[in-house]
Amino acid sequence: MTEKSTDVYLGMGAIVHEGGVAFRVWAPHADAVFVKGTFNNWSESANPMKAEEHGTWYTDIPHAKVGDEYKFVLSNGNQKLERMDPYARQVTNSAGNCVIYDPKVFDWEGDRFELPPFNELAIYEMHIGSFFADSDKKPGDFDSAAEKMDHLKRLGVNAIQVMPVAEFAGDYSWGYNPANIFAVESAYGGPDGFKKFIREAHQRGFAVIQDVVYNHFGPGDLSLWQFDGWQENGKGGIYFYNDDRSETPWGSTRPDYGRGEVRSYILDNVQMWLEEYHVDGLRFDSTLYIRTIDGSEGNDLPDGWSLMQAINEKIRAYSSHVISIAEDLRSNEWITKELSENGAGFHAQWDANFVHPVRDAVTVADDSARSMDVIRNAVQFKYENDAFRRVIYSESHDEVANGKARVPQEINPDDPTGVFAQKRSTLAAGLVFTAPGIPMLFQGQEFLEGDYFRDDVPLDWDLNTEFSGIVRLYRDLIRLRLDQKNQTRGLCGQFLNVFHVDEAEKVLAFQRWDQHGAGDDIIAVFNFGNAGKTDYVIGLPAKGIWKLRLNSDTKIYSKDFEGLFSNDTEGFEGGKDGFDFHGSVNIGPYSLLIFSQERNGNH
Repeated sequence: MTEKSTDVYLGMGAIVHEGGVAFRVWAPHADAVFVKGTFNNWSESANPMKAEEHGTWYTDIPHAKVGDEYKFVLSNGNQKLERMDPYARQVTNSAGNCVIYDPKVFDWEGDRFELPPFNELAIYEMHIGSFFADSDKKPGDFDSAAEKMDHLKRLGVNAIQVMPVAEFAGDYSWGYNPANIFAVESAYGGPDGFKKFIREAHQRGFAVIQDVVYNHFGPGDLSLWQFDGWQENGKGGIYFYNDDRSETPWGSTRPDYGRGEVRSYILDNVQMWLEEYHVDGLRFDSTLYIRTIDGSEGNDLPDGWSLMQAINEKIRAYSSHVISIAEDLRSNEWITKELSENGAGFHAQWDANFVHPVRDAVTVADDSARSMDVIRNAVQFKYENDAFRRVIYSESHDEVANGKARVPQEINPDDPTGVFAQKRSTLAAGLVFTAPGIPMLFQGQEFLEGDYFRDDVPLDWDLNTEFSGIVRLYRDLIRLRLDQKNQTRGLCGQFLNVFHVDEAEKVLAFQRWDQHGAGDDIIAVFNFGNAGKTDYVIGLPAKGIWKLRLNSDTKIYSKDFEGLFSNDTEGFEGGKDGFDFHGSVNIGPYSLLIFSQERNGNH
């Protein structure tokens, strides 16, 4: 806020106004605070700040302006401390200077984008630094990533989930080590670079979901550490717990969720992404370590739980067109329970009940080790009886690093682009786009990007050409999932019936629907075995012709595929699989078929 009250401007950090720039910082244990910068030749005494109530310090500098660099200088007893502004919107780098930035002047060109309904989302997880780098001497940035939006448009996804872009130590990082949570990474292009990226994404029809990290800060280049010189037990001071609650797997830097100023700091950051960056959603890293002390259920951190509730209350109050996604991975239904039920209030959560069994099913070498019951359970799992409270995927940044590789590499380390890797990795993708849930891909998955994810190794875009057929298969799956031809509405629907589980033949089939009927009900048939099936009989929910919408074994997707002929099937009277009708299908090895009936008047 920059409203003026008795000549004092409200807000934190550097507050740009018509008559200059005001500064406010929270430092309750400081004896004195000064601002130094390019506006006063970096003088450590020219601009003292005045102590306010509640531990904040304030000054107004008429000749300071946007673009000036600055820092705070604090004294506490014998300590003299130079600190970056915790609320700085722009920095030269994570160990450099803050830059005065006016968040109100960017031209959004009338941006009024609205997130699609949750059941019509298809998410693409992207790491800006490695998605597309136009130089081997620096990481990719927002501009280079935007150059590949044509690819994403052809692919058909409609939401880009961006791995964390808050300023981090160094130029190469996954982003889960935030040094300055209000500043956008300088190596990526800073705040205006990100706003341009989001504006263009919205113009191209993509929502942008921002990954944020509140379970810990840093630990590198962390100016917040012992910010005003106070600490207990050698811990981090005012922004952090100063006892055993500070400990996380990433260092002793868990924020003090119970301290009002720290809660406001995090809530203000949420508000910044929504208001100043127009993001359409937030994905929250490792909420397990916000709500528990050590990741153990029962060793709860009530401050963290109430903070998550406060965050989601703020998000809901801001807009009904924003999605809040938790990465918790403990199958805890309370994460996505409503706030009115004392749940955490997230709209959706990443689902370990899907990714782990599905990856296991397609990476194990021996067909006999693939359990159709396990896959059925993965497909039909729900939180709160709502299909779209979970995000489902076979690859994410976590699943393709930390000792694990991409799915094709896990399938066949010696031949990660061979037929088995192609077949079984796309079989997993077929489940992602046909099972109930919000589907998500990880960058490069669509063209068999190999090995494991690293922040300093860009995607190999030559693979996009080499495996253009696999890209087409992903594109066709996404088009069907989003019902772009008005013939597969059931894939956007809540309802599921896994009606056929054949352990001996390794075949699984299920029905999805929204309202029922032609063009709505879909039948998905999966062959998890290395032998094609001809005239294989399954039940069908209605008589008449069921049109084949996708056959993943066709050679248009890969010359290495068998290309077993499959066609429409017909529902004949005679009970099977709990239905009154049945039909026969041909399905290739490690393949997927999708059927639906034709809507009247469509061909």
